[in-house]
Amino acid sequence: MVEMVQPQIPKLSKGNYGNWSIQMKTLLGSQDIWDLVEDGYTEPANAAAEAALTDAQRKTLKESRKKDKKALFLIFQGVDESTFEKISDAKTSKNAWEILQKSCEGVDKAKRVRLQSLRAEFENLKMQNTEPVTDYVSRVQKVAKEMKRNGETLDDVRIIEKILRSLTRKFDYIVTAIEEAKDLSVMSIDELVGSLQAHEQRMNLNEGSSNLEQALQTKLSLKKNQASSSSYIRGRRNCGGYRGGYNTRGGFNTRGGRGGRSGYGRSSTTEYERGQGSYNQGRGFLSRGGGRYQQRSDKSQLQCYNCNRFGHLSYECRDTAKVEGRSHYTANEVQLDEPTVMFTHKGEEDTSKNVWYLDTGASNHMCGKKELFTELNEEIQGEVTFGDHTKTAVKGKGNIMMFTKNGNKGYITNVYYIPSLKSNLISIGQLLEKGYDIHLKDSSLTMKNQKGELIAKVEMTSNRLFKMNIQTDGFKCMKSAVEDSSWLWHLRFGHLGFTGLKLLSKAKMVTGLPTINPPDQLCEACMRGKQHRIKFEVGKSWRAKRPLQLVHSDIAGPLDIPSLGGNKYYITFIDDFSRKAWVYILKEKSEALDKFKEFKAMAEKQSGQYLKVLRTDRGGEYTSKLFEAFCREHGIIHQLTAAYTPQQNGIAERKNRTLLDMARSMLKGKHIPRTFWAEAVQCAAYLLNRCPTKSVKYKTPDEAWSGRKPDVSHLRIFGCIAYAHIPDQKRKKLDDKGEKCIFIGYEQRSKAYRLYNPLTKKVVISRDVEFDEANYWKWSDEERRVEGLFFKDDVDSKDQTVEADNDETPPPSPNPTTPAPTSSTTSSSSSNLGGVPAKMRSLSDIYDATDPVQTTLDYSLFCLVAECDPVTYEEAANDEKWKKAMNDEIAAIKRNDTWELTTMPKEQKPIGVKWVYKTKTNKEGKVEKYKARLVAKGYKQKYGIDYEEVFAPVARIDTIRLLTAISAQNKWKIYQMDVKSAFLNGYLEEEVYIEQPSGYVIKGEEEKVYRLKKALYGLKQAPRAWNTRIDEYFQKNGFVKSPYEHALYTKRNEDGDIMIVCLYVDDMIFTGNNPGMFVEFKKAMTREFEMTDIGEMSYFLGVEVEQREEGIFMSQKKYAQEILNRFRMKDCKPMSTPIEKGTKLTVHSTRKPVNPTLYKSLVGSLRYLTFTRPNIMYAVGLISRYMEQPKQDHFRTAKRILRYIKGTINHGLFYTHSQDSRIVGYSDSDYGGDIDDRKSTSGYAFHIGSAIFSWSSKKQQTVALSSCEAEYMAAAACTCQAIWLKNILNELHQKQEGPVTIYVDNKSAISLAKNPVSHNRSKHIDTKYHFIREQVKNKVVELIYCRTEEQIADIFTKPLKADVFHKLKSMIGMRSRV
Repeated sequence: MVEMVQPQIPKLSKGNYGNWSIQMKTLLGSQDIWDLVEDGYTEPANAAAEAALTDAQRKTLKESRKKDKKALFLIFQGVDESTFEKISDAKTSKNAWEILQKSCEGVDKAKRVRLQSLRAEFENLKMQNTEPVTDYVSRVQKVAKEMKRNGETLDDVRIIEKILRSLTRKFDYIVTAIEEAKDLSVMSIDELVGSLQAHEQRMNLNEGSSNLEQALQTKLSLKKNQASSSSYIRGRRNCGGYRGGYNTRGGFNTRGGRGGRSGYGRSSTTEYERGQGSYNQGRGFLSRGGGRYQQRSDKSQLQCYNCNRFGHLSYECRDTAKVEGRSHYTANEVQLDEPTVMFTHKGEEDTSKNVWYLDTGASNHMCGKKELFTELNEEIQGEVTFGDHTKTAVKGKGNIMMFTKNGNKGYITNVYYIPSLKSNLISIGQLLEKGYDIHLKDSSLTMKNQKGELIAKVEMTSNRLFKMNIQTDGFKCMKSAVEDSSWLWHLRFGHLGFTGLKLLSKAKMVTGLPTINPPDQLCEACMRGKQHRIKFEVGKSWRAKRPLQLVHSDIAGPLDIPSLGGNKYYITFIDDFSRKAWVYILKEKSEALDKFKEFKAMAEKQSGQYLKVLRTDRGGEYTSKLFEAFCREHGIIHQLTAAYTPQQNGIAERKNRTLLDMARSMLKGKHIPRTFWAEAVQCAAYLLNRCPTKSVKYKTPDEAWSGRKPDVSHLRIFGCIAYAHIPDQKRKKLDDKGEKCIFIGYEQRSKAYRLYNPLTKKVVISRDVEFDEANYWKWSDEERRVEGLFFKDDVDSKDQTVEADNDETPPPSPNPTTPAPTSSTTSSSSSNLGGVPAKMRSLSDIYDATDPVQTTLDYSLFCLVAECDPVTYEEAANDEKWKKAMNDEIAAIKRNDTWELTTMPKEQKPIGVKWVYKTKTNKEGKVEKYKARLVAKGYKQKYGIDYEEVFAPVARIDTIRLLTAISAQNKWKIYQMDVKSAFLNGYLEEEVYIEQPSGYVIKGEEEKVYRLKKALYGLKQAPRAWNTRIDEYFQKNGFVKSPYEHALYTKRNEDGDIMIVCLYVDDMIFTGNNPGMFVEFKKAMTREFEMTDIGEMSYFLGVEVEQREEGIFMSQKKYAQEILNRFRMKDCKPMSTPIEKGTKLTVHSTRKPVNPTLYKSLVGSLRYLTFTRPNIMYAVGLISRYMEQPKQDHFRTAKRILRYIKGTINHGLFYTHSQDSRIVGYSDSDYGGDIDDRKSTSGYAFHIGSAIFSWSSKKQQTVALSSCEAEYMAAAACTCQAIWLKNILNELHQKQEGPVTIYVDNKSAISLAKNPVSHNRSKHIDTKYHFIREQVKNKVVELIYCRTEEQIADIFTKPLKADVFHKLKSMIGMRSRV
């Protein structure tokens, strides 16, 4: 018995119809029933007709019905439930198949839409670095097959060219070989894949092979927490040399203290800090000299470790020696080749710790003196093996601070601490990797930075070494300072002086304080934060005998930056008896009375005494009627100082100064933003109440007030890192149990600490805290660039040291340079300090570094303004290039016969003129020319006297892009010309008189003026006069002005050739199909005007244009970089989308307002960037709605757009040739997207086969009652634009046959446009929107339904998910410059 096997039936899903249809055709064909599905069969009309059939016909009909049912059953089995509903009513298999075909493939117009997206996907395909060749080719073929199914003509040559064009760089050699050696037109895709696979296998084999001929093998194993880690180390050490032997070179005799080298090795090993490993092949030299290694005669099995080919050894290899090895990830600890450390100096050692040797054999900086490190991570440990196989220990890795001659700070980073190393080494290789230029010539070493500026020049010593003195001593590592108990308590007490600190300890005025030994160093934070004049001698004053007998008070402020709570003042109350101080933070001075009432109630209750006398200055807050009435009511004597005599309130004044000094030092010591001044002042008051004072003998103010000796064991350094425990009630089981914060003070009402979380912007009160007093929070570059937020020297020091994570700072020189800042994270530092530590300098260093004040020019500041354009004539007259520019301008005016010298009529007043200077640059930012323009002061003109009509048309941006798209479609070139001094060619109808320009006043004719015959720049009517002149010229020379675009002109000759000219003020671009017409046009324009022939358009109105064989690419990279620099976002973190999905903004935001001028400037810059970036159109339009009163959330949204631009700086529009030249439009709308007025946003886009050239994203003028109505109004706006574009194209002889197709994803809106009957759902719609019905009826436009996934106008109406956004961005023609 034969068992029938049921064939497996493929399942139809949403996106696999193409493959499914092929599989089903094969399956149905194997059952001999495909012909029936494709052609169907004839069913009798009725029972009578069936009865009239012959027996043979009846048998055939029965067989056909049976096969048809079988085919229909198989089709039913191949679809899911949702698709089955579509074909459940089908009576025959042919009917079911046709329904599926139309549903999945769509009609021809829908196919064209899908083909458009497939073309974009095909062009944007690129091979990934880790992707195998076969996988990538499969991806290309999959897209190509889909294109073919949708009607695209795509041959194998085009697919092969696409594959070769989009491979990764490692295939460059094989691609070149294939293109030169083989004919691609006869090559098959399989042959191409075979060649690429063979090349790929060879590369993989070479990368996997390891070099077994290491001359010197060294091993480095750095360990931490049982994890394998190592670092890339290379250096030198004294070792003797010998001649002969295997893998050696050098001689026995030393030369001036320099011995031979016993080996040469190099390796790149894993690095612990990065958490990754790498493997690098070492290298060694075979022996040279006596005792040469006997080579084998048969070398066929020998492999060269330099080129990895067989048949020769490395020293015989003709290829360039490899510098770097290959890196691979290693998960476990492995034996790795490490570098040999070779030091070439063997003689009398220089033991100075400031001497550093520049070493070409050292792969890392090394130092053996721990005291030089400003920060040191001793957890990184290991061993380094020298050339003689001896080993020494690596005890850490860190940074060393250095000072240049002018006092600037720098850092030598990533230095290994090797205690047994006697000399300090600087790696030349590490400097070269950084980009510094090192030259050895004429017994000297010169070092230059990336700009070619000289950094250092070092002469060779007599023993052939290069050494330099670097001022590195005298610094104290922050971690070392914390380990010193005296320094630690100095910082914990808010930088209290060591004298007072020692008195606290010696007199046992507090508990928990160890013995203090004042060091012989000064704290730089104290010197910067507390420096003051020498005190004046004062007489003795009356003192209180008990608490509250006399209270001093004063208000400090306003401070230049508000606190976290928005406060700008603080008020102090000091008890004269105990000298204890209380501080209250104020928003306004008017709160002084309320705070005084609060203090009085608290102090009297705590002390059991009554406040008797209050001493203040004569500030308005103290002398108000309410304040005086309160004092009288409670029997308080209010003593006031004499006018302008603050010395009479010296206790309060001095206390305020002391508080601010301590607060300033604490903020600077831990690089805390100045907005924390209120927390620092309150913490300073808390500490001062526990510090000694001369006014109270052997007691602290707190003890004198309360009678209890305070405990200070709980004190910690203000601003240090603190880890607060998160209670169980506020976290889930897998959440973090602690959060990283900043310590900002002590909670007065509970036994706990006050912490601040910079990530959540919240204050945390907690008693369960762990402190890391050696570290501080690393604020981001974006926060540091906020004007006034940080102390200036903190920002400067950050700029100089931020490169610590990347590479080293070059050695100092007479001309030091400051490293460019890089971005940093917002997280705090770990135990490996990555930033600027607190600076402790010895007293001798401070005296040595102090120089007399000089009045020499600071060239580092001068460079900021050196390249600025002059503002006045006097500035420009001292520069030859600007004098030449002004002479050229005057010469052009005279050649053009612009004016004539005459006597001023009595009834007229002359208009002043001024010089305007501008440096013109090209798209690369290089100087193109220096332009001086003589400009009239047109603001003095009066309407009806000096001018009348001023309007002058210019080309629309849409027109310029349309012209670019047409040129790419027809494969035309676009050329550009510029009219020199264009406004000088316009004839004036009014009498206008101007003064003689500065620097060109005619001697003896000083009282005369110029009467203008032609226009001058700056006159209100100058643009109109120029436009009238050029318009007359064009029409006189056979050009026809477009009635739909008044800056667009066309000209046709007898042969039907066309030339198109587009005018934008004095810049014109032109294109066409006859180069001969271009030549005649250029000659005619040059005869009439003074012209500049720029050639092919490459930079027009700030847009960079790249004309290629395959199309035209437009972008604004240079302008985008200028925006990022202008708004300090050049180092920002890129984002994947310009606006986050779900973003909703409102004018009623409760966030803080921002600077409207800055916000408007940012919005205006972004709006011009939409010239070539339609993908940010919606986001820019959204933030444009809030320019009147912008808030922080609006500004944050605008900054996200800048972050997106940062990541897509090279993107633009790419216009290509397409077989279909018909204009196609897309229209879409959201519904009630604006949460303020519930209006919707309309969006539309148009293209001609490739990238879109016209688009819009605009909020509708009226509120829509439904999504159908919103889509209907959007379609009406799209129709108006379609009619205008169609008319323009007809004017340009690009005929558009038939109606313009507009795709809409709302069927109700399409029905409403086609239905002229007014009913309840549309009767309220404004009449102007029903304009679309007439255009549909007259077949001017045609509305076609498309799915939302294919609606490219969706990108102009709402925020989208990242994947949807990138898909639509590709469909509108956006791509990166290749």
